[in-house]
Amino acid sequence: GNMSAQVLELVDRTIKYTRESLGVTDAALGDIRPENTSAIIAAAVYFFMLPSRVTVGSASALALVISNFVPMDVSVITMLMNLVLLAVGFLLIGPEFGAKPVYCALLLPGVLWVFERIFPDVQSITQDPLLDVLCYILVVGVGLSILFSRNASSGGLYIVAKLMNKFLGMDLGKAMSAAGILVALSSALCYDKKTVVLSVLGTYFGGIVLDHFIFGIDIKRKVCILSPKYEEITQFILHELHSGASHYDLYGAYDGSVRRAIVTIVDKQEYRKLMDYV
Repeated sequence: GNMSAQVLELVDRTIKYTRESLGVTDAALGDIRPENTSAIIAAAVYFFMLPSRVTVGSASALALVISNFVPMDVSVITMLMNLVLLAVGFLLIGPEFGAKPVYCALLLPGVLWVFERIFPDVQSITQDPLLDVLCYILVVGVGLSILFSRNASSGGLYIVAKLMNKFLGMDLGKAMSAAGILVALSSALCYDKKTVVLSVLGTYFGGIVLDHFIFGIDIKRKVCILSPKYEEITQFILHELHSGASHYDLYGAYDGSVRRAIVTIVDKQEYRKLMDYV
């Protein structure tokens, strides 16, 4: 109850602060290019996920597992998987991915390859797998939310999810979660139990954070207010919140009385201000 609300409020504020700190505002999104975002995600993969060996569900995580059995760099394996998945996607779904997803899907492993050459013996920055997972989730959540808002993706599991959505009828979000959990469980092939548990938990909470980044921050509420002071409240909505409002006459079912209702659509911050005023 209260604890869950407090946790969600903390996540909400952390995400909002992180987005503002990184310039991830609605106004700034138009100036952010896919290559910058791919570099953000690649940095999270290379400096947080790879050193801790925690396979938080993604194509790069699966590449990390495969690299234990195939003598190839994670960047090369990721590139090969993305190429195969893109080809399968185009064949079975069609060219609806567009140019941006293809560009980002190939760019991310390219940036990883550069990191592998510049920092060949990378070590964990935090020296703690749990902190690595938390940092990875937060940074990737920012990066992917930018990509999705720009109608792009980093390829990998997103393509798998699109295929599951088309042929299995699964919701896209659930398909991505299912694919991610399977990748996380694959870490059992080469890592210890603690790493497997962290991988699964990281994938689960990563999905929640990503969903909150994309939908939670910008969610709107439709508010209906019945009050004899509707003129004052309307002025507050128009001039203090800088939002729109509509008036409706409502007829009571019991006595047929008529009351004026105010209907407005506000975001979270505006909603709090409106409730405090009312």
